[in-house]
Amino acid sequence: MLEVKLFFLTFIFIFIIYEIFIISKTKSSKTKEKVPIEVKYLENVYKLDIKKVDYNKLLHSISIVSSLDIALAVTIINLFNNFILMIVVGFIAILFIIFFSYHLVYLFYKKRGVINND
Repeated sequence: MLEVKLFFLTFIFIFIIYEIFIISKTKSSKTKEKVPIEVKYLENVYKLDIKKVDYNKLLHSISIVSSLDIALAVTIINLFNNFILMIVVGFIAILFIIFFSYHLVYLFYKKRGVINND
């Protein structure tokens, strides 16, 4: 039960921080240099067409996915007592979680038809 509480508290905390410091600054700035790294990743790796996407919805989905990723990683890390093991497992877990979750975002937007097929 403690792990579930930790997961939800971490998710809510990270989501609020992400919305305040990343998303709100990105929405207020119309320049290309304020694009979050997650959007650049989706553009470069999965060929997401930003012109076809509702940018605000994309930013909110990214904040939800990133918050879930961090909350899941913190919950997994918290299961171990050894500090070195926590670092190793956390590093490996966060890599797999991020790649898997952004692949799910890609599949979601692929169904919506906003992926460039070169």
